[in-house]
Amino acid sequence: MILEMKVPSPGESITEVEIATWLVKDGDYVEKDQVIAEVDSDKATLELPAEESGTITLKAEEGDAVDVGQVVCLIDTSAVNQSKPELSDQTNIKNEVNEPVIKKSKHESNSKSYIASPSARKIIEEKNLEISEIVGSGKDGRVTKDDVVNSKPSMGSPSVNGDRNETRTKLSMLRRKVAERLVTVKNETAMLTTFNEVDMSSIFDLRTKYKEDFKAKHDVSLGFMSFFTLAVVRALKLFPAVNSMIDGKEMITYEYCDISIAVSGPKGLMVPVIRHAEKMSFKEVETEVKRLAIRARDSKITVDEMTGGTFTISNGGVFGSMLSTPILNPPQSGILGMHNIVERPVAIEGKVEIRPIMYLALSYDHRIIDGRESVGFLVAIKEALENPIELLMNDNIKSSLDL
Repeated sequence: MILEMKVPSPGESITEVEIATWLVKDGDYVEKDQVIAEVDSDKATLELPAEESGTITLKAEEGDAVDVGQVVCLIDTSAVNQSKPELSDQTNIKNEVNEPVIKKSKHESNSKSYIASPSARKIIEEKNLEISEIVGSGKDGRVTKDDVVNSKPSMGSPSVNGDRNETRTKLSMLRRKVAERLVTVKNETAMLTTFNEVDMSSIFDLRTKYKEDFKAKHDVSLGFMSFFTLAVVRALKLFPAVNSMIDGKEMITYEYCDISIAVSGPKGLMVPVIRHAEKMSFKEVETEVKRLAIRARDSKITVDEMTGGTFTISNGGVFGSMLSTPILNPPQSGILGMHNIVERPVAIEGKVEIRPIMYLALSYDHRIIDGRESVGFLVAIKEALENPIELLMNDNIKSSLDL
């Protein structure tokens, strides 16, 4: 029996995926539920498991864009596994699939005479190129039209012993979609950024005093994300326009807070969502952040977990960023950028003191958020972070931390 394997739907809004990597070869015997391919959508990388055991016939190449529901391979379920490969063989196969193809340096060519086809020579003359800088792929080093079209301008005179190799890899669908959306944000929104700074002393003191008890009871660390998430939730309630987005000629304002958190995964930036953050405690936020971060790191995050979101928090500080301008996560209208914490001299009641300071950046869509609201929103976050016991914990630390 021949089983047709079709691309399953990763999510409601996704109609097309890309074959990122085949983990098996044409004609291989596969077991049921064995992962045979990785497919990229515009939101995540997903695994494609075999629906039955049998011999596989591939119907799509790596890098092909295929529609949801399209047949990508056939499995002959009547076939018998003749020889089960050893573990080392499977490892070699995987290494062969993932091994990058390195193009030869143009200066490795041994050709001393330069022969070009008439069409190639015409283009060389029109572009005023040097034929000696073009590697011919034709017979006896003959330069073809494609060689000229694909050639690059000289990058200067190389040293005699210098390596000038290069690699060319295709961008994944996820990476291309991210690039597309970033350009769209720049072109279609009136994005502005406002900045402020926050004294993290109070949060440092709380974490120093309670982090061990918090970890022991809840099996999760008391990090910064819970403070920032709850400070954002408070600010969104004070300035609901920031928790809004444009839909045609209308503005949609959300009465709930689904906070997207930007995390770095093996396939690039991912933005999973903390649902109903307005109902969460410190413990619940930290637990959810940990869960989503692990799933993103292990490439197990689903499209549903990254869909939606009314506001985004991005923490460039974990990579050492001092200050940045975060880009909006469309169709959202606001994104908060966290940065690294540095001890800086500040004036406190006429005296200079050294305090742990973080710079904050709020990028917002000026089409629906005015300057007063954006500045007020960021100041509200600053106030909550500098006075968390009163504004985030209602003067009851142990109850807020579930201790």
